[in-house]
Amino acid sequence: MLVVASLVALFPVYVMVTAAFKTQGGFLNDPFAPLTHPTLNGFRTALNDQFPRWLLNSAMVTVAAVAATLLLAALAACQETTLRMVAANMGIGLNSVRVEVDADWDARGTLAMGAPVGITAIRCRTAVVVDSDQRGERAERLLRSAEKYCVILDTLRSGVPVESTFTLSSTAPESAPTSETS
Repeated sequence: MLVVASLVALFPVYVMVTAAFKTQGGFLNDPFAPLTHPTLNGFRTALNDQFPRWLLNSAMVTVAAVAATLLLAALAACQETTLRMVAANMGIGLNSVRVEVDADWDARGTLAMGAPVGITAIRCRTAVVVDSDQRGERAERLLRSAEKYCVILDTLRSGVPVESTFTLSSTAPESAPTSETS
């Protein structure tokens, strides 16, 4: 069983490596054929003068995606932590807590391709199961308080002034004076 699982896992790697050393026509005719006439033409094409731009685009999208993921993870962690702290303070036992966060984001905005830059919508769903509360009054108060005191949620909803400064300078010996924008 382990041998079969290993072959299944390694097969895409085999196809990828052999494809890298085949001509485009050779790969399209038979992508699974063994490598008979290796060539470096694919690498020459990939490493042309556009490669730095492609690399920069990939880096920009990756950084934006990681930053967005960190923001959503911070919201989920804050929501759950606040809920648990408020519940403990109110003496309410929690049976389970589940927080799900997702967002709308278009990578084209990061690449200046006409889409909005950044996250355009966030959805945070929190499901709580409390220990017995016949009337549900305490549980409702718990949810209102947890929503009110979640710092990340409040910051995202109300926004805060953000000061951002970019400084530009040059290493050239006869450079112009340093410029600064805010």
